[in-house]
Amino acid sequence: MEAFDTFNALKIGENTSKSILFEKRRPQGTEHIFGLLHAINNNLQIRFTYHKFWEDEPTFRTVEPLALKEFKNRWYLLAKDLKDNVLKTFGLDRLTALDITRTQFKNPDNFDIEEPFRDCFGIITANGKEPQEVILSFDADQGKYIKSLPLHESQQIIVDNDNELQIRLFLYVTYDFEMELLSHGEHVKVLKPDSLVQEIKLNYSKALSQY
Repeated sequence: MEAFDTFNALKIGENTSKSILFEKRRPQGTEHIFGLLHAINNNLQIRFTYHKFWEDEPTFRTVEPLALKEFKNRWYLLAKDLKDNVLKTFGLDRLTALDITRTQFKNPDNFDIEEPFRDCFGIITANGKEPQEVILSFDADQGKYIKSLPLHESQQIIVDNDNELQIRLFLYVTYDFEMELLSHGEHVKVLKPDSLVQEIKLNYSKALSQY
């Protein structure tokens, strides 16, 4: 709601710019938000063209929209794809030719918007994996940021002293999470699990090979 309120603040008027300094980088696709909210609130099927970054050709989708999610200044649609009846996440910046139909659908009974992402970091869901215990060690200075804005709701502090902040997380180890760890550079060390340690080491080796 904080992210959505901030988005709405952009529409207040020219006086806003005198009191709020917004990020100059703006994601694509935010023009679809209000239309998508209308479809979600009224249980209306939608159609659109979707172009994944790693595929050459776009595809045409018909979905039942269920929720919107924001992650790192990008907006995503959580919807059931009628092609295979699978719950999927679509980036609004890859979505074009949005068509809100008049076809209504029945909202899934007891649908919980948070459930698909409960043990996730970001927008990539489990995909058959099991959540794991992750233990990280941050230097003391970076640890202050991690305490003030936890990485995940499962975060627990193990060690907190003048030298380090050591935390425990319980989540799915996904690409989003690995990218978050890499963004902290030398300020974080992965202690557990070993599979994540090896993956981070491999990423750093590949990065160094470019220089």
